[in-house]
Amino acid sequence: MTTETPPVHPFVAPLSYLLGTWRGQGEGEYPTIPSFRYGEEIRFSHSGKPVIAYTQKTWKLETGDPMHAESGYFRPKPDGSIEVVIAQSSGLVEVQKGVYNVDKQTITLKSELVGNASKVKETSRGFELVDGKLSYVVHMSTTTQHLQPHLKATLKKL
Repeated sequence: MTTETPPVHPFVAPLSYLLGTWRGQGEGEYPTIPSFRYGEEIRFSHSGKPVIAYTQKTWKLETGDPMHAESGYFRPKPDGSIEVVIAQSSGLVEVQKGVYNVDKQTITLKSELVGNASKVKETSRGFELVDGKLSYVVHMSTTTQHLQPHLKATLKKL
């Protein structure tokens, strides 16, 4: 087993700016829960294959106690489309499709499937790199609420 980092696959190259570990803070809100703030770390990595591995964890800012975690894969295609699969620590799974824009350094995703969720019906995620900081917004709809902002964060590369 080699410890050298393999070359970035050509499909991954347009999104190679994501590769690495990002850390920062976020905010959550939704009509059915109290607003909250959290710390967050996201890691994007690659193995030389046409896929980016994704892991994420959050914690309470006040205590450092764990809050949420998820992992999955980003599968960019040469035509600017992208597929994302994510499994959350809560048991919820998401299959999302969307597009990425190399010049604007954005990724826009919308759920094709939300599985193992009794209340969540739809999600969307938008990522953007601005001035070296990665920000995202997650929208969510449930059985009782329309699609609306749920989470947002700004992260710096470590």
